Amino acid sequence: MNILILGSGGREHTLAWKIAQSKKLTKLFVAPGNAGTNELAENVEIAVNDFEAIKALVLKEEINLVLVGPEDPLVNGIHDFFLNDAQLKEVAVIGPEKLAATIEGSKEFAKEFMLRHNIPTAAYQSFTSINLEEGYSFLESLKPPYVLKADGLAAGKGVLILNDLKEAKSELKSMLLDAKFGNASATVVIEEFLDGIELSCFVLTDGKNYKILPMAKDYKRIGEGDTGLNTGGMGAISPVPFADETFIQKIEERIVIPTVEGLQKDQYPYKGFIFIGLIKVGNDPKVIEYNVRMGDPETEVVIPRIKNDFVEVLEATANQKLDTIALQIDERTAVTLMAVSGGYPEAYEKGKEINGLEKGNESLVFHAGTKSHNGKVQTNGGRVLAVTSYGEDFKDALQTSYKNIKEIDFEGMYYRKDIGFDL
Repeated sequence: MNILILGSGGREHTLAWKIAQSKKLTKLFVAPGNAGTNELAENVEIAVNDFEAIKALVLKEEINLVLVGPEDPLVNGIHDFFLNDAQLKEVAVIGPEKLAATIEGSKEFAKEFMLRHNIPTAAYQSFTSINLEEGYSFLESLKPPYVLKADGLAAGKGVLILNDLKEAKSELKSMLLDAKFGNASATVVIEEFLDGIELSCFVLTDGKNYKILPMAKDYKRIGEGDTGLNTGGMGAISPVPFADETFIQKIEERIVIPTVEGLQKDQYPYKGFIFIGLIKVGNDPKVIEYNVRMGDPETEVVIPRIKNDFVEVLEATANQKLDTIALQIDERTAVTLMAVSGGYPEAYEKGKEINGLEKGNESLVFHAGTKSHNGKVQTNGGRVLAVTSYGEDFKDALQTSYKNIKEIDFEGMYYRKDIGFDL
């Protein structure tokens, strides 16, 4: 079958790498893709939100299945666009319909969903510019640190965790009155702070059945010891050493099942990945957030641990037959390290030549922000490459990734040297 992956990051390169191994694949396209996907598929210069251009490509190349990588086109209704078009409605789309995608598109929507279905999460209230003073009062009722979340999509940057009440009030004002995160912060969700260790649970659902994929833990902060600004993720580890069978059972019973059943009860049509951001508080899991796609860089450690023909898994999802699939998981640990551009997550330069990609064959190198230019690979984003390795445990796997990331070089390259420090 002919398959199209939408997106251009490390997640999409990893999915392309996995799908390219399938016996069922005829031809693979990635739009817009990167220098890594270019080696496995045909890159097509189309933006992920250009639905008309995507339609033209799907019809021209007789594409049977579209796998949506990032959240934006899902929140903007790409699945509905296909269903409502006579020429496209038979094409399988992996990713929820627009209403269901609001579970990532709006923090308030997600919180109301959790409340409705008794899914454990932090206590919260939502505020707009109209009730700013009430927001101040709610902050006063909480113990620090204070958690402020822009309601809408803010490219992973709309969450602030602050220790000072005065600063929290000032930031709330800035979000609501000065549009600090644009329209995304027209509504702000203020939450109680949950103290614990975070992890990510990935679920694939066909709208009726579900499969829990390997769990992962990522590292968001730019600085070592989890300090400095938040990023899209500086590294990840799977499986998660502290998530034993008993804890995973709690996640399934208290969170995964109520989530999948809740989507059905509320009639939110969902065929695709659910990324559940969790925190372990004591011995109990609570939900921090939902995303409607795979995480990045977690994809770079989760997908390499799945042994199945991935096209078969996606087909079963599209046809509501996930119950016929038995997931086969590699017992080894996978870890990934993210090499980023100097200055990231603030201002950084693009177009730096990347050297050493042909070395370090013991690791898988997934491209994120890269492009091909005159036969050379150049940087084209903040997060540039993910170096993934297998090992008997996370320390063993990390050793291999650290050894191999040293073979790669570009001007200003930076990576964290302490991934897994807290395990």
